[in-house]
This record gives sequence, C-alpha cells and structure tokens, in this order.
Amino acid sequence: MYAIVEIAGQQFKVAKDQKLFVHRLNEKEGSNISFDKVYLLDDGKKVTIGAPAIAGTSVQAKVIKHLKGEKVIVFKKKRRKGYRVKNGHRQYLTELFIESIGKIVLKNDSKAKDIEEKPNKESSKKIVAKKESSKKVVAKKESSKKVVAKKESSKKIVAKKESSKKVVAKKESSKKVVAKKEPAKKVVAKKDLAKKKSSKK
Repeated sequence: MYAIVEIAGQQFKVAKDQKLFVHRLNEKEGSNISFDKVYLLDDGKKVTIGAPAIAGTSVQAKVIKHLKGEKVIVFKKKRRKGYRVKNGHRQYLTELFIESIGKIVLKNDSKAKDIEEKPNKESSKKIVAKKESSKKVVAKKESSKKVVAKKESSKKIVAKKESSKKVVAKKESSKKVVAKKEPAKKVVAKKDLAKKKSSKK
C-alpha cells in the first residue's frame, strides 16, 4: 500500500514504516503530524485518484529529528574574465517516520450529509428577491438611457434650426452687398455723362 502526498510544497510517494527527509517543518521532535493532501492512494486492489485531493484520507507521520543535509558546492566561473565564486549550501531538513496511511472516520458524517441535502428555503427566497431587484435596476437604467437619447435628439433639432438661421442671415447679408454695389454703377454712369458733356463743348 502506498500513497502520493504533498508535504511542505513537494509531492512524495510514501508507504507505511518508511523514513523520509523533507524540507524543515515547524513541528517539534517527537510530535505527530497528519497530512491531508493525498493525491493518489493504492491499497493493492484499487487505485484511487483525487480531484485534486482525496477527501477524508490522510497520512499520519512522526517527526524523528531536525537536521542539515550534506554540503552542496555552488561554483560559478566566467572564462577569460577572472570571475570565480565558490559557495557552499546545507539544506535544513526534517526526518519523518510514516506511521499509517488511511481514511479518516468522522463521527458526525450522517448529520453533515443531512445538512448538505437540506438547503435553507429562506436563503433561496432572498436570492430570488435580489435577482428581481437587479432586474428593476436594469429597467430603470434603460429608461434613463431613452431620456438621454430624447434630449440628444432635441439638441440636434435645435442645432439644425440655428444652422438654418445662420444660412438665412448669410443670404440677407449677400443681398445687402449686392444693394451696395448698385449705387457705385450709378456714380460711374454720372461720370460718363460729365465726360460726354465736356466733349460736346
């Protein structure tokens, strides 16, 4: 029997009575820990896969001791540049002993199922009332949009009237210009008559 379980952000394949090194945990030495994130469970007959974890299944473990891992050398070099750096690292670890793998039996399972099966009628009524109020709000928004559209159309009509008034005013001003030009022609005609009279003399 084995299981795949997540411990300290990493996934491990564990079996009963197995010793395991994981990243440092905050538990004290000799304390018992339970890990609930079991993603796969194989009992020899059936393989159960979680989505993502298997509900009601856990792995029980005991903290044996806290220690440091072996030294790892971290060496960096860039050729032709005179760059060489050498560092060492020792990871903080916790040694675990897997005591058991199995399902958790809850005492009040039947009561929990009854509660899940019978939802509150009052809460469903409140949800329906909220939906109806949101529909009313949407209707009010649409009516306000129509009013805005009417105002915009009336503004356009006013703008058209003003533009037509400007066109009329332009036409009138052009008529005035034409009227001013006509007297100038008469003045020219008077000068011609004066020339003719002077030529006759």
